[in-house]
Amino acid sequence: MAESAACPAFQLGRPRYDQNLFLGRLRHFVDIIDPRTLFVSEKKLKECIKLLDDYKHNTLPPGVSADQLWEAQKIKQWLNQSHNACVNYANRNATKPTPTSKFLEGYVGAVTSAVSIAVGLNVLIQKANKLSPATRMIIQRFVPFPAVASANICNVALMRHNELSEGIDVLDNNGNVVGSSKIAARHAIMETAFTRVVLPMPIFVLPPIIMSYLERLRFLQRNRRLLLPIHSVVCLVTFGLSLPVAISLFPQMSQIEVSRLEPEIAMATDCKVLTYNKGL
Repeated sequence: MAESAACPAFQLGRPRYDQNLFLGRLRHFVDIIDPRTLFVSEKKLKECIKLLDDYKHNTLPPGVSADQLWEAQKIKQWLNQSHNACVNYANRNATKPTPTSKFLEGYVGAVTSAVSIAVGLNVLIQKANKLSPATRMIIQRFVPFPAVASANICNVALMRHNELSEGIDVLDNNGNVVGSSKIAARHAIMETAFTRVVLPMPIFVLPPIIMSYLERLRFLQRNRRLLLPIHSVVCLVTFGLSLPVAISLFPQMSQIEVSRLEPEIAMATDCKVLTYNKGL
């Protein structure tokens, strides 16, 4: 198999980039959400599957590069829909079953917190008589961010509350389950909740700033019909950039020192560090 200096050696079933580094995780998720996979033909898909089968059985034809194998694995990953599930459900740590009632609690909690904060902030802004109308309008554009961020935190906490009460599995260096840790569950949920705060931040912060500038341009003042499509493009580009950045902040398979976990888990292993599935 031919390899280039810029391309890592191919490993079947493993991420192409180093998941211990933020840049590696970022490149991994940017690769996964590549929209070009939506246009892969059936013929190309079959070729990719055959190429991976040949690699698995050591029957690769000469001249196949590592780049070709990584691309084939990326396309087959898309086929399996392994990254197209609902974020807080399919990407949670699923080692413990979650009752349906928890999903209803998550929905109600998210909606209630979002509406309450949005309405409350708007009321405060309207009562702030010292603010000029222009300043008031700019501030109102940022109201959705704290509303959505709080809803996301509430949603994650309620959807995954079962993990806090029962714990999640922690693994040793060989992938064996050492025990179930509530402390690791707390870390996992806090990290996930933080990514949910970061995720909408660029979406609700950058477009208002960019549009406030663009709306002053004489061209757009004369062509008001272009504001909506331009705003849509700005939001689309911002979301496309913020999604991989947010979910790359922490490794999905995170590590925690044994000394920080429950005493019974520390006594059950000689490892200094254990691994847990944070979820996305």
